[in-house]
Amino acid sequence: MIALVHAPSPRLNACELTFLGEQPIDLDRANAQHNAYCTMLEECGVRVVRVQGNEAFADSVFVEDTAVVLDEVAVMTPMGTASRRPETAVVQQALKRFRPIRRIAGTGNLEGGDVLRVGRTLFVGQGSRTDAAGLTALEAIVAPFGYNVVPVAVTGCLHLKTGVTALDDETVLIHPGWVDASPFSAFHHVRVPATEPFAANILRVGNTVCMHAGFTETRERLETHGYKVVSTDISEFQKAEAGLTCMSILLS
Repeated sequence: MIALVHAPSPRLNACELTFLGEQPIDLDRANAQHNAYCTMLEECGVRVVRVQGNEAFADSVFVEDTAVVLDEVAVMTPMGTASRRPETAVVQQALKRFRPIRRIAGTGNLEGGDVLRVGRTLFVGQGSRTDAAGLTALEAIVAPFGYNVVPVAVTGCLHLKTGVTALDDETVLIHPGWVDASPFSAFHHVRVPATEPFAANILRVGNTVCMHAGFTETRERLETHGYKVVSTDISEFQKAEAGLTCMSILLS
């Protein structure tokens, strides 16, 4: 497995915020946490590929939003925030080594953080960053490869994967107050505790669940369910409304 990552921008404190108020981000600590995040991935057997070139863009560390990468194709996204759209060119250059590239045309908005893949199904969040036109455009590209696209209403958080991620192909970790749980009715649900509302964003690497070190109650809950869990501190990035998935694009 390969992970594309981008180091934090020196302008990270100017990041886009939607649901959280502005808090000062310690850049030295953010860089140390990003390095530790990459080390965690490497210890999970992932080859980390560091992308460069988007340092001028405040949110460039959150590479996940720039693309939806499947086995057959990488779809570059028309992100829902205008200030972030130039980031896709650099990421596209990196991705074209690994996948054929398609781009979503038209007026729709779509960000990778709103796309949760489970098997051949893509659950696509409909909220502040991804709209119906973006979903329809993505569906037109991926349907010929056999993917089913399912809309999910997102009301209380930035992206779909802030409120729900897949622990395995039958189980989701979910905050049902932030996303509509009904599209996931066929799955087993593990709910995050009320004291850790942002804990639903985990990064699944093979049979390992990667999560933020501060979510100790959620970790205990997952380990009780039999999951192998590793953790790292991403507290500086949480101030930018980010989670574990935001900072990498995984390619199998």
